[in-house]
Amino acid sequence: MQAQETTDRMTDQTSFDTATRIAAGDDGTTYNSVAIALHWTTAGLVLIQFVTSFVWDWFPRETRQTLESLHTSLGVLLTAVIVARVIWRLMPGHQVSSLEVGWVKIASKGVHYLLYLLLIVQAGLGMTIGWAAGHPIHLFGLPIPGPIRALDRPFRHELREIHQWLGYGIVIVAFGHALAALYHHYALHDRVLGRMFPPARRSESRA
Repeated sequence: MQAQETTDRMTDQTSFDTATRIAAGDDGTTYNSVAIALHWTTAGLVLIQFVTSFVWDWFPRETRQTLESLHTSLGVLLTAVIVARVIWRLMPGHQVSSLEVGWVKIASKGVHYLLYLLLIVQAGLGMTIGWAAGHPIHLFGLPIPGPIRALDRPFRHELREIHQWLGYGIVIVAFGHALAALYHHYALHDRVLGRMFPPARRSESRA
């Protein structure tokens, strides 16, 4: 009986893997170096932004102000990277065919679009919070004047709360995205991870 249950579970897992396997539609294309660099720069900046905002309350006032200044500068830089990434993706010749099929393709695109949306909203909200204090934001000392007037403190507090929760949301979605890529690599043995992370290509199976 136990052996039959184990066999059934294995069959179910095999069926799921087969249903989500994508190798048959793989045309061999991969992301170029610019797309890869923009992707990992985005990931790195998001991680740094989350960590700095999470830990700056642990430090004295002077260190906190330094971390907040760094957070603002990196936020402006992240905004520029996101814009560059969107432009690069929309330019002719830079599109890469999807490896996924069916519901996996829909889910993958949905997660990508959701991440882009969250990052764009978060970046805009972060700059708005800085400008709402009534002074320019700074990119490593370079002032960037804002298009809005100063807003009252309670409203700025509400914006900060939303900014914080959006940050958690971005990290959660990005973590799920990373887990999905690892599942493709280690369970499905396809090229989803390797197309964006070249070191993973060494262990990929070739159809």
